[in-house]
Amino acid sequence: MERVKLDFPAEAVIHRHSLTVRITDMNYGRHLGHDALISLLHEARSQAFAASDLPEWDMGGHPSVVADLAVQYQHEARWPNALIIETAVPEPQGKALTIYQRVYQADSQQVVATARVNQLLIDRATGRPVEVPEAVKLALANARSG
Repeated sequence: MERVKLDFPAEAVIHRHSLTVRITDMNYGRHLGHDALISLLHEARSQAFAASDLPEWDMGGHPSVVADLAVQYQHEARWPNALIIETAVPEPQGKALTIYQRVYQADSQQVVATARVNQLLIDRATGRPVEVPEAVKLALANARSG
């Protein structure tokens, strides 16, 4: 079996979001479940974009959709662990935003998971992907340098 290997681009971090593992995030193995992790990633991603005035439903005049998601699990997290999720967005190329997220334990810095999401911006009239607008590129560049 080939494992997903994701290289997190630390130089492209735009946001850090703190949260804790909730009791409802636990699965039958008594650790953070896959479904809960995806929800935590979405929350952190939404917060990251909102901090740059780019809500996911209006990024430069376009709503966004997730095209694909890859997750590499590296360590378990359990209730009530404090976590930090870093969100990194390298310079967009073409019609996709490639978003990396790294989840780690706040106290030990142990990496729990690394994820990559490809997100598309959609033309409301046609339902087709559009090029990433310059305003979105500029907002992300400012967040990377800030």
